[in-house]
Amino acid sequence: MLNATPHTRVSEDTAARVRAAAEELGYRPNRLARGLRTQASDMIGLVTEEIATTPHAGRIILGAQEEASRRNLTLAIINSVLNPEPEVDAAQIQAFLDRQVDGIIYATVYHDVIVAPENLRSRPAALIGARDFAGTIPAVLPDERAGAAAVVEMLARAGHRRIAFAASAEDVPATRGRLLGYLDGMHAAGLPTEDLVVAGTADARGGYRASLELLDRAPTAVFCYNDRMAVGAYRAAGERGLVIPSDLSIVGFDDQAPIPDSLFPTLTTVSLPHYEMGAWAVSTLADLIHGKHEEALLTEHPTVLACPVVERESVAAPRLERPE
Repeated sequence: MLNATPHTRVSEDTAARVRAAAEELGYRPNRLARGLRTQASDMIGLVTEEIATTPHAGRIILGAQEEASRRNLTLAIINSVLNPEPEVDAAQIQAFLDRQVDGIIYATVYHDVIVAPENLRSRPAALIGARDFAGTIPAVLPDERAGAAAVVEMLARAGHRRIAFAASAEDVPATRGRLLGYLDGMHAAGLPTEDLVVAGTADARGGYRASLELLDRAPTAVFCYNDRMAVGAYRAAGERGLVIPSDLSIVGFDDQAPIPDSLFPTLTTVSLPHYEMGAWAVSTLADLIHGKHEEALLTEHPTVLACPVVERESVAAPRLERPE
C-alpha cells in the first residue's frame, strides 16, 4: 500500500489514511527489505582513482551525488590508490559487488584507456576520464583538445600572432590533448609555432621557468597548461616588467578555484566539466540499470563534454593591434 503497488484491492480512502498515519509516525520504507524482494538495492558505487585527493574531484562527486538524489539512488564512494597500469583494481570493484550495488562508476584522470576486470562487467557500469579497452562500457571525457583550440582562436581573434604555450612535461592524457589543441588552433589561424612551446613541471615553479624561456622569444600571449603554471607565468611577467594584460596576455586551463579569481588581474582560463561528467555518469548508469538506451551507449566512442573558455581580465589585444 505504501509502495503504491498497482492492482491491489484497497480503496483510495483507506490508502490515504494509511499514508497519513505513516507520515505522522515518521515511517520510512525499509530499503534493505525491499531490495531482498526486488533484487535491487537502489545503491550505486563510485570508485575514484585518487581523484578524491585532487582539487577537481569535489565537482565530480557533487555532480554524481546530486544526480543520484534526483534519481532516488544512494551513492557510495571508495577512493582507490593510483594505479600506474591501466588495469582496474578488481578488489575495489568486488567490495561494491559484495554490498549488492546496482551499478558502478569508475573515475580516473590518468589513463586514456583502461582494462576493465570481468567483475566490473557483471553490473551496469560507466567510466569517467577514460575509455574502455574493449569498447563495451560507456565513458565520458572532457574535450580538452577542443578547449585548448578555443583558447588559441580567442587570442587570435583579439589580434595575437605570437602565442606561446607553456606545456606540461608529464605524460598524461591532458598533456597530449591540450598540446594537440594548441597546435590545432595555431594551424587553423595560420600562425607559427616554432620555438613557441616549452615544457615544464605542471606547477607554479614549472610555469615560471617555462615562461621565462618563452618571454625571450617575444610572445604577446602565453597559454599555460594549467592554472598553477599560470601563477608562475604571472611571476615571470612581473620580473620582466610586463603588465598583464596590456603587455602580455596570459591564459590558464582547469578553472581551479580559488586560483583564477585570486590573481590580479583575474585569470582567463578553461573550465573542465567535472560536475557535468559526474552527473552524466550517474544518469547513464541509472538508464542502463533500467534497461534504457543500452545499444546506443555501448559503443567504442566515448561521450565528450565541452571545456568552455571562462573569460576574465588577463587577456587584451596586443599593443600593435590597438587603435590609437
